[in-house]
Amino acid sequence: MKASHSYTLIIGAGQGLGRSLALKFAQEGHNIALMARKTQTIENIASDVMALNQKALCIAADVTDIGSITKSIQQTQSEWGTPDAVIYNAGALQPGTVIELTPEQFESLWKVNCMGAFLVANTILPAMIARGSGSFLLTGATASIRASAKVPGFAVGKFGLRALAQSMAREYGPQGIHVAHVLLDGMIGNAAPLIQSTKQNLRHMNPNAIAAEYWKLHQQHPTTWTSELDLRTAIEHF
Repeated sequence: MKASHSYTLIIGAGQGLGRSLALKFAQEGHNIALMARKTQTIENIASDVMALNQKALCIAADVTDIGSITKSIQQTQSEWGTPDAVIYNAGALQPGTVIELTPEQFESLWKVNCMGAFLVANTILPAMIARGSGSFLLTGATASIRASAKVPGFAVGKFGLRALAQSMAREYGPQGIHVAHVLLDGMIGNAAPLIQSTKQNLRHMNPNAIAAEYWKLHQQHPTTWTSELDLRTAIEHF
């Protein structure tokens, strides 16, 4: 049954940025579908969303498994129809050099950080294109453009995610889909209230502030779409 209410699908809805994204989009009037490997990890986020008088769905899915993704998205669509916004926020980091990482570990990092986004897009985009509107936002990192030592698996996945976003933006923008890659250049801290900042709390990015920027992307007029947004604190070196 198709929902008559706007909703956002968040893949990788963890307790940090994922929670802030869910609450921000709920505050703006969206119902929220939360997708994670285990629903127990996101039930408290769903409760917070419902406390804002919005509906919430908790869906278990493995982003590296096409069967799991297809089933989970079909479940969401049967409940609520096609999402107005999709946010791919899944990520995995395991330090280790090219010599230290096993092939299995390297492949797993690539699957979570990159291939999962492809699987989600491959499954959900046809319905969004048929409707002719929607946002598809992808969470990147410093490693999306600059690979540091000892994180080759993470960097390869994030480089690939950025390339995927660029290709999707060029392909599907003319069909009404706003695709944007958000490069988070820094460490994410606690979700503190957005008060006047001091140098002390500029050490880390505030997930509530990040979520506000995602909402702005979703709200952009199609004559001025951003395809890549890089965010960092005022004191971050770049």
